Amino acid sequence: VQLVESGGGLVQAGGYLRLSCAASGFIFDEYVMAWFRQAPEKEREFVTTVSSSGRPTYYADSVRGRFTISREYAKNTVYLQMNSLKPEDTALYYCAARPYSASKHATDYDYWGQGTQFTVSS
Repeated sequence: VQLVESGGGLVQAGGYLRLSCAASGFIFDEYVMAWFRQAPEKEREFVTTVSSSGRPTYYADSVRGRFTISREYAKNTVYLQMNSLKPEDTALYYCAARPYSASKHATDYDYWGQGTQFTVSS
């Protein structure tokens, strides 16, 4: 199983960025996909998740209305479109996968990527 994130970098506040997570080694269509993030000296926190069918989606209050999760089944890839970025969005972003139902708890996820870092400058 592999989850490979990409798309990190440096962005100015107010800007946008799209992260990608390419999945392999499991049946992508049957798994819930999620994004979590971890800022320095903070615990890993839930960002968003999408069910295996593409709906429903769930978002943390801090990103709702600014971030959008989507999945492309033909490419076994999940995306995180991030708009109106804030310095507090700076973190290492992880992609995660689990079967069955969506969850906001990191401990419920079976598979994790290595993470991709991006920084939002003020």
